[in-house]
Amino acid sequence: MMRGRKKIERKIEADHSSVCFKPCGVKRRELERVYLQEDEMEALRLADFEGLYQQECADKMGISRTTFSRLVESARKKVSDALLHTKALNIKQKEQ
Repeated sequence: MMRGRKKIERKIEADHSSVCFKPCGVKRRELERVYLQEDEMEALRLADFEGLYQQECADKMGISRTTFSRLVESARKKVSDALLHTKALNIKQKEQ
């Protein structure tokens, strides 16, 4: 069986796994969910909240700039999907 490359360990500053957002007035069990990986959450934090350049973000996470770029693009798409389509947004902790 062929396997892809081993995923590089990413440096993540804070645990956001207990974070969940949902639209007001709708019961959580009635909502479709979007799952944001914790490395995607860290990418958003560094790029959008901290306002760092992509290369700085990639260096802080210990990954390449192109990998960081893919992470932040994926994260932004998921967040937009949740906001635009009335979905709950959960942060998923990395699997050990």
